[in-house]
Amino acid sequence: MLRWTVHLEGGPRRVNHAAVAVGHRVYSFGGYCSGEDYETLRQIDVHIFNAVSLRWTKLPPVRPAIRGQAPVVPYMRYGHSTVLIDDTVFLWGGRNDTEGACNVLYAFDVNTHKWSTPRVSGTVPGARDGHSACVLGKTMYIFGGYEQLADCFSNDIHKLDTSTMTWTLICTKGNPARWRDFHSATMLGSHMYVFGGRADRFGPFHSNNEIYCNRIRVFDTRTEAWLDCPPTPVLPEGRRSHSAFGYNGELYIFGGYNARLNRHFHDLWKFNPASFTWKKIEPKGKGPCPRRRQCCCIVGDKIVLFGGTSPSPEEGLGDEFDLIDHSDLHVLDFSPSLKTLCKLAVIQYNLDQSCLPHDIRWELNAMTTNSNISRPIVSSPLFLPPPFA
Repeated sequence: MLRWTVHLEGGPRRVNHAAVAVGHRVYSFGGYCSGEDYETLRQIDVHIFNAVSLRWTKLPPVRPAIRGQAPVVPYMRYGHSTVLIDDTVFLWGGRNDTEGACNVLYAFDVNTHKWSTPRVSGTVPGARDGHSACVLGKTMYIFGGYEQLADCFSNDIHKLDTSTMTWTLICTKGNPARWRDFHSATMLGSHMYVFGGRADRFGPFHSNNEIYCNRIRVFDTRTEAWLDCPPTPVLPEGRRSHSAFGYNGELYIFGGYNARLNRHFHDLWKFNPASFTWKKIEPKGKGPCPRRRQCCCIVGDKIVLFGGTSPSPEEGLGDEFDLIDHSDLHVLDFSPSLKTLCKLAVIQYNLDQSCLPHDIRWELNAMTTNSNISRPIVSSPLFLPPPFA
């Protein structure tokens, strides 16, 4: 019985950020917020969400070890990716408005909170943003994105063996997935499931003839081949900048945006790889509003979803650039306990808490008290989101 259980405001106001779950904590890296300065280079920010206390904290800036020497920290960016392997978060790709796209690999130690740039070899992918990254064992797979130097969408797959720090461009077999960016790629077993994203009707180059594919493509990492997939009778709308995650061997997608329909989504769909079928899921409780460019992380049996951007609620604003950035956080519980359901009833019906144990009152307070680290919304009529976000 899926249920939205927590909705809190006041977290980091972020769009096109990247995040990973480490135990009961979620680490969020970078992203942008309307009105912020993205022409001045500065360190990427790191926010940490504690899924027990339901509170956000922000790590302090990294100080240089040697005076006058800049510390090894990625610059602030959006459209990048992060994955967790052992105790290391690998951050790759993304762009900002001054430096453009990046293809330097950064490593973040979750125990020491220190950054490094591992020495890599092999065929390093070209700088890009809007790609996907997923992990099988100690190998990270990068697919698609928008390549800066070639100025086109990509459908290449690169893999990084983190035990040897070697990049490889995979010579895939089979009919490859279309060139695209801001799609999702989710590893279930040894298969990578690619969904959605933005492509161009005429090929890899952007000609403003956007298409939004809604068919699953599957890449087998063992044979390094794209598989032929059967048709599916029910399909979610094609979209980009959605969230995707695997849970109990199935694929879930949430939200996203389709420019051809000029529509943001807040639907939740489940894909079963065994039957190759989609099913729309209707969780209990009040979920997030329609949005794109949010982050989604799995913490136990819960999904932590935060940030993103949505159409402005102001009357008369219908343009896709009239957007409002979110500082909220939602928790989707796949298996809410009786204790959780009772706490939700106490909150919903405003029941007396004075006779409850202290720890229960503390938990109720955490579930209903907003964070306070988000930046205020800055009104800037000259600001437009990045064109490929």
